[in-house]
Amino acid sequence: MSTSKNSTLHIVEFNKKDIPGLIELSESVGWDYDEHEIGTVMSSGKVIGHKNAEGRIVSSAAIIPYETSVASIGMVIVNKEYRGLGLGREATQQCMNSLSSYMDIMLISTEDGKPLYEKMGFQMVDHVHKYICDTYSSPNCLCETITVEQFKESDLHKIIKLDEAAFGDQRSNFLKNRINQSEECVVAKDNIGNIVGFGLSIGGPINLIIGPIVASDAQVASMILDKLAIGYQGKLRIDIPSGNEAFLKAVEKSGFINVSNPPIMMFHSTNMPERNGELFGIAAQVFG
Repeated sequence: MSTSKNSTLHIVEFNKKDIPGLIELSESVGWDYDEHEIGTVMSSGKVIGHKNAEGRIVSSAAIIPYETSVASIGMVIVNKEYRGLGLGREATQQCMNSLSSYMDIMLISTEDGKPLYEKMGFQMVDHVHKYICDTYSSPNCLCETITVEQFKESDLHKIIKLDEAAFGDQRSNFLKNRINQSEECVVAKDNIGNIVGFGLSIGGPINLIIGPIVASDAQVASMILDKLAIGYQGKLRIDIPSGNEAFLKAVEKSGFINVSNPPIMMFHSTNMPERNGELFGIAAQVFG
């Protein structure tokens, strides 16, 4: 690094004392990370970035390694006064270097970030569909053979197994942290008591985030969404993987609007993790 700014920077792994500075960095680019969200990221993985000579955080990147073969990168942010110095690339590379060499790495990119990740060896493999809702309208999605009820601790093992098949890797540590963070966690059960889906809602400073949603089909996913969203007075957000056309139509009828379609990119792989088609809403872009 040759600039005077670079000579005063050092790269570190952040801890919980750094959360206020990370929130400030997030707000500087219009993102809405709060204390609880960053806490879940840190509990599930690590956050790395740069501080300047005054101790101010000027960049970040997060890595969340899951339990078998997949890791997710997100929260890649650089203060606008420090752009063009390679900080985002360095922080992201440091995250990648912390992993075992066999792990596939996933990230959901902004369009602006895509050229950087391509230079680092990532390849675009898919998209997610980001939906925002100002006023939610409940659909007629009842099914006599399905009930949606509040999560109980005894449901956790089944939720972890459902999520593993839907996401493509086991995420038990992350799911425990996410359920603890959630406003609400619900499960869908069939008429003999088998769990066929689940969903979470996460409060944030701007939106109530809905996800993950895992379900046996689009109708069950709609019932889970309805249980989490109905009666909420504020903005809602859900990020939906591609290939869920019936569910996309259902959320649009409920008042959601598609605002962007960020690319999913992979390193060490040219394909998404093997999934069973039952992931209808992701947890958040940082978690893949």
